[in-house]
Amino acid sequence: MFRKKRVFFFNENKDQLLCVFDQAMAYFEQLKESQDAWEVCAEALAKGIYNDDHVKFFCFQVLEHQIKFRHAGLSAVQQQLIRETLMKWLQCQLMNTQPEKPFIRNKAAQVFALTFIMEYLTLWPKFFFDILSLVGLNPHGVDIYLRTLMAIDAEVVDRDILHSPETRRNTLIKDTMREQCIPNLVESWFQILQTYQQSHPELTCQCLEVVGAYVSWIDLNLIANDRFVNLLLSQMSVEELREEACDCLYEIINKGMDPVDKTKLVESLCQVLQSVGFFNVEQEEDVDFLAKFSRLVNGMGQSLVLSWTKLAKTGNVKATAETLQAMEAKVPLLLQLLVHEDDDISANIIGFCYEYLHVLKQLPQLTDQQKTNIEAIMLAVMKKLTYDDEYNFENEGEDEAMFVEYRKQLKMLLDRLAQVSPELLLEAVRRVFTNTMQNWQTAPFMEVEVAIRLLYMLGEALPASHGAHFSGDTAKASALQDMMRTLVSCGVSSYQHTSVALEFFETVVRYDKFFIVEPQHIPSVLMAFLDQRGLRHNSPKVRSRVAYLFSRFIKTLHKHMNAFIEDILTRIQDLLELAPPENGFPALLTSDDQLFMFETAGVLIVNGESPVERKQAMMRGLLTPLMDAFRLLLAKLPQETEEERQAALADCLSHAVGFASRTSKAFSNKQTVKQCGCTEVYRDCLQTFLPALSCPVQRGVLRSSVRSFLHRMIICLEEEVLPFVPAASEHMLKDCEAKDLQEFIPLISQITAKFKQQVSPFLQQIFMPLVLAIFEVLARPAEDNDQAAALEKQMLRRSYFSFIQTVTGSGMNEVMANQGAENIERVVFTIIQGAVDFPDPIAQKTCFIILSKLVELWGGKDGMVGFPDFIYKHIVPACFLAPLKPTFDLSDAQTVLFDCCIFYRHCRSFLQQEYLPSLQVSPEISQVRSARKLIKPANIFTHYAFFQRAKL
Repeated sequence: MFRKKRVFFFNENKDQLLCVFDQAMAYFEQLKESQDAWEVCAEALAKGIYNDDHVKFFCFQVLEHQIKFRHAGLSAVQQQLIRETLMKWLQCQLMNTQPEKPFIRNKAAQVFALTFIMEYLTLWPKFFFDILSLVGLNPHGVDIYLRTLMAIDAEVVDRDILHSPETRRNTLIKDTMREQCIPNLVESWFQILQTYQQSHPELTCQCLEVVGAYVSWIDLNLIANDRFVNLLLSQMSVEELREEACDCLYEIINKGMDPVDKTKLVESLCQVLQSVGFFNVEQEEDVDFLAKFSRLVNGMGQSLVLSWTKLAKTGNVKATAETLQAMEAKVPLLLQLLVHEDDDISANIIGFCYEYLHVLKQLPQLTDQQKTNIEAIMLAVMKKLTYDDEYNFENEGEDEAMFVEYRKQLKMLLDRLAQVSPELLLEAVRRVFTNTMQNWQTAPFMEVEVAIRLLYMLGEALPASHGAHFSGDTAKASALQDMMRTLVSCGVSSYQHTSVALEFFETVVRYDKFFIVEPQHIPSVLMAFLDQRGLRHNSPKVRSRVAYLFSRFIKTLHKHMNAFIEDILTRIQDLLELAPPENGFPALLTSDDQLFMFETAGVLIVNGESPVERKQAMMRGLLTPLMDAFRLLLAKLPQETEEERQAALADCLSHAVGFASRTSKAFSNKQTVKQCGCTEVYRDCLQTFLPALSCPVQRGVLRSSVRSFLHRMIICLEEEVLPFVPAASEHMLKDCEAKDLQEFIPLISQITAKFKQQVSPFLQQIFMPLVLAIFEVLARPAEDNDQAAALEKQMLRRSYFSFIQTVTGSGMNEVMANQGAENIERVVFTIIQGAVDFPDPIAQKTCFIILSKLVELWGGKDGMVGFPDFIYKHIVPACFLAPLKPTFDLSDAQTVLFDCCIFYRHCRSFLQQEYLPSLQVSPEISQVRSARKLIKPANIFTHYAFFQRAKL
């Protein structure tokens, strides 16, 4: 009881606090918008009236709002007040024993930076001199000064922030700073770095960050000189400073400059770093520093590569050779960092490594040392590809995801190595693979996995057209063939670790054409797929992936499977069973995995050499259990009262239909279905599945699955499916939603496009019911802010127009013509509305294409009675109204042309003599003599639209 009271009391107070907070925020917002409240805040800051940190912060926010949005409207006195406020506040900081909280200092720095941007070029040219003269070397003042410099960088320079509207202003600010104050700023940085590196390392780090940020656009000679660089290098030896010093040197190295000068700068830095022992990576235990140092070395290496590339283009042979020599002198350090056990350190050097290999690729001939470097990089990559003991294969988290990304980077290096020296790579992989496979029983899983992985990666590193790795280049084909033979015969498929099992099957499928060359290995590999090594492995992850890989394997080698078909189907029979929802035992495969198994079974049956009667029997044996289970489950579904149970049954029914549909992927066309004698069994499936369309519950799931099956049967059975379409359509049009119709229309469009005149009577019968169902759904009210419903309606509208386009474009004029004048007019008006009123360019184009076809079909002498008048009264005006809409893109030539040239033949006389003059269009525009003359038909509409928009 006591606890409940306390909770109630807490909740009550929380509500009160929230109410007070809301009131305070509303008051603060009023202050920000007030014309003169900022002056109160300015006085509070200048005099230090308030001690509460949040009040101080808000005062700065009010001041920030005033400067950002109202500065131009302030009087000179008011602008002077802002400057004085900031300087008084800063002066107070110099006298305080304790600095303000970081969030207040950051906000103050932003306000200083905004004031600088608004006033530096006009009102406050001595901004920095005033601040520096006030601050001196006071640590609290220096902190604000440095934070202000970083805030200015964010507003004016930072390339990661979009500054496009202020680009000209920012350029002018930087130019003026270069002329007036940058040398003084640099001198202040030097003094800060020198003064505070012992007493205030945090200020020194801030200053190093400032130098790194500004060095990209100031004169490099101000920084890249003996006294500054020596100071930075000395700070590389100070534990609290060396990471920031590394970053600062990295920014200096990245500065754009002449390639010869850049090479000299890099070399001078390297000599000093090496002389004081920074290249002895093995002796360094601080991995955070090494990560920064690795990034610095990467920057130096990439700078040398860039210099070499520029010099090679100029033809400066001597300088190019010296830069290459400097680059290759860094390779030993590169290798130390690349093989470091910490992946972050290794990853930071990959860019330099990749670009160095690109340089070697461009050389006409490799030296022995360069070949040695290549081999060393290969071995480093192979070593770093290896998993560590802590990798969690069953529950991969962030660390595992990072290693997967790191592996992708290493793969890029391996691919580049293959481009530089494919022979060396092939030999290195072969050596590692062979040695590992000889001792796989005693080797750690990571060594076995990476050996197979390297063989797998050769498939992309040394690509072959259509996977033909075992023909063409004899040396490569022979090496790969030897390794594949070893892989499938040494027994490594029995290795128990998940990663090894997955890599084995991935590699077998990547090189599936090996089994065409040596088919004697197919039986042993099939057994690996089918037993506890593959589809019955204890890891669900392995089973799932193997189901997919097995499907690919069978598809490639189906011509070699005839002797094994019946045995395979027997062994996978339990994996082809529909798992009922009441079964409490976990299935070996998920329903998604089973899709691959049913497709595999279909491929085996269809492509085998068995007699037609045997194929027919096997396919019926595959599909009959699905049909039987479907009938039982469908009978149960309406009787279930629990929604969760209904959903489970509906999913199971959907899976049954999906499995049957997936088996049909084995057929290419109707002829194949007939050749296999499978027409009847698929007709039986249709008869079994179609009653689900009338099920009163879970309609969405059932309709979607049956509809997908009908799509497949149209391809496989062709006209055999037509007797089932009317009844199916009738059920699918009952009580339908926007999504149902949107999915149903492609089915009708597919039937229309494929069978044309064969389905004309059916289309004439279903046309208006379908159209009316669409109208009814589109007319349903929806919430104004319901974006999902609006999008559904937009997509349904597009589908509707697409259906009308299919009908009009398939040569079935009679389908619409026989709907009665009132219905035809209603439909055509919706097309005109789609062309003019809906801001949907895709739908508009479709509508104008339809109108064009209707004008062509019904606009002539032999066309529909009264349609020419309809063209003049309704369709032609649409071509003028559509371009007037703000959403209509007049700059898109296609958008304009399709809605105009349609009517040129039929409407020229009417346009010139009646319609255009009624719109007060000038005779020069309206006199369209020929599409090849001065003014084309399209221009009538664009000229008129531009004319009307200009008037508005």
